[in-house]
Amino acid sequence: VNHRFVQHIHAVYSNCTLAENVTVTKDFRRVENAYHMEAEVCITFTEFGKMQNICNFLVEKLDSSVVISPPQFYHTPGSVETLRRQACLAAVENACRKAQEVCNLVGQTLGKPLLIKEEETKEWEGQIDDHQSSKLSSSLTVQQKIKSATIHAASKVFITFE
Repeated sequence: VNHRFVQHIHAVYSNCTLAENVTVTKDFRRVENAYHMEAEVCITFTEFGKMQNICNFLVEKLDSSVVISPPQFYHTPGSVETLRRQACLAAVENACRKAQEVCNLVGQTLGKPLLIKEEETKEWEGQIDDHQSSKLSSSLTVQQKIKSATIHAASKVFITFE
């Protein structure tokens, strides 16, 4: 077993936080008078920058013996729900600020909210440019893949004040 490989995999483990999932699958084969080992390391990152650092570290240390697959982007159900809540809270905050500014303009004071109702929510994934949409996803740059996988959310609220 390549001792360098084992050392570097341990370094990867030590650089990953508990929130990240690391799976190592090793395959040993006898080839003539030697052993051949292939390993697949699958890491789920929560930070894109950390993923880049780990990939660069492995390529630097293991050189041509390592192949880095392109990242696959996805959103957990909890993160999408958090985004929806943040959009609603931002809409309420904006409505209150707007109402306060109107009251200040006409010399009135804003009372307590009597009714807050979320009227509409929208969410959508970021779109790549139309002239690039015909390209295969494998030919997109990492920045384009991030842009197309980014989820946006909007919320429209109605608030009645005293």
